[in-house]
Amino acid sequence: MKFVDSLRMSIKAGRGGNGCMSFLRERFKPNGGPDGGNGGRGGSVIFEATNNLQTLADLEYMHHIRGENGGHGKGAARNGPAGEDKVIYVPCGTVIYDAETGEGYADLVEPHDRFVAARGGRGGRGNRYFASSARKAPRFCEQGDLGEEVMLRLELRLIADVGLVGLPNVGKSSILAAISNAQPKIANYPFTTLSPNLGVLNTGDERIVIADIPGLIEGAHMNKGLGLEFLRHVDRTRLLVHVLSLESGDYDTIIQDFTVVRQEMEKYDPELEKRPYFVVANKLDEVEEELIRELTERLAAYFKEKNILMITASALTEEGIPELVKEVIKFVKDHPRPESNVRLYALEERVPEKTPLRKRNRIQIITLHGGGYRVMHRQLEKAVERYDFSQEENVARFTRLLRKYKVEELLEAAGAVPGDTVSIGYKDFDFYPDYYPDELPDDDEPDELVESEAEESSEDVTPLPETDDAEEASENDGLEEDKNK
Repeated sequence: MKFVDSLRMSIKAGRGGNGCMSFLRERFKPNGGPDGGNGGRGGSVIFEATNNLQTLADLEYMHHIRGENGGHGKGAARNGPAGEDKVIYVPCGTVIYDAETGEGYADLVEPHDRFVAARGGRGGRGNRYFASSARKAPRFCEQGDLGEEVMLRLELRLIADVGLVGLPNVGKSSILAAISNAQPKIANYPFTTLSPNLGVLNTGDERIVIADIPGLIEGAHMNKGLGLEFLRHVDRTRLLVHVLSLESGDYDTIIQDFTVVRQEMEKYDPELEKRPYFVVANKLDEVEEELIRELTERLAAYFKEKNILMITASALTEEGIPELVKEVIKFVKDHPRPESNVRLYALEERVPEKTPLRKRNRIQIITLHGGGYRVMHRQLEKAVERYDFSQEENVARFTRLLRKYKVEELLEAAGAVPGDTVSIGYKDFDFYPDYYPDELPDDDEPDELVESEAEESSEDVTPLPETDDAEEASENDGLEEDKNK
């Protein structure tokens, strides 16, 4: 199987369905009233951890993932169906980052851990929703909100009980094959292993996962050789097995190799210095017989002085392999696997905060270099997304909203003249402050946009500071002022 442990992908949740504008048309029921249904919520994109995958190879060519759009509302008060959530399965140990900023979002460690990467858009409301005693026949509806969109980077950090580490060509793959069910590529040249191999040692009581980490070299912590590409897979192991090669027959060379690996791991992550480990001196069959005793005794004395267990072994002849397996099993039994491994990023459920109805965000007017102006304001941008401007009443509602927030006065103060282009959200408008009459029909109800912001359960809203003098009037006061006109 191809090993893939890092990739980028574009995530976009489904858009909410549009509301419907409809009126009841039945025999013997004249003036039946509005009955347009609401649009369905768009489908979210969710990542879920599973033990059935070992790499990210299944997602390698999934560069763009899209959630299902919500269904549109229909007449007879029929709401549109919600879009189905898109669940993406990833191996346990997957860390999810923002691809642009590098911010960590989630660390999926345990099976069934979930992270909602992008939430589906809210469905638009049909004209039935807006009917009231003061407005009995609303001839408008809302469009669905766009789903969230984000660029993510997925990084896999293997979750293994035992990690085999060492310089290239010391026989890690051979040892893995000798003590587990793995069948890695084995050859007599450096960097034979270009990606981590996983093997399972079945003791009857439990399955011990063993990872062969590709060969490290001096400077690996600075991304030399395979470097950081695979050094991060050491992070989650409970036990490290340092594999040394006796092939050179030189005591100083072997000690230097051991020191290099220890220093590289410490420089990468100082916490690895505290990780339990022992040493396996491999390739005993490659040493001349007259040197074996003297060399192994000197090495044993060196590691005994440091209180480090050393096992001499040969993966080829399987000498010392039973003792190695025994030590691995003993460690695993003495140190049970924790209920939940330490996460790099906690799985936090975002709890939406309700927007206070008597607070507004500050309106910002930005002069564009190419000419024109951009109006920055959350509620106005939401209105542009939701209002269908092909419906005359929605145009009037939006105009009333602009006057309530006194956008025309702020644009004129910024230097706007009739005919200038004004951008709000993703739409452009021509600035004509007197296009509509001063007295617009009043629906005698609060701003639906602000009210809906407080009702939505899927959005995380943070109130911004109070507005300036041009915006300090509360919504209810603004409505009373309109009625007095």
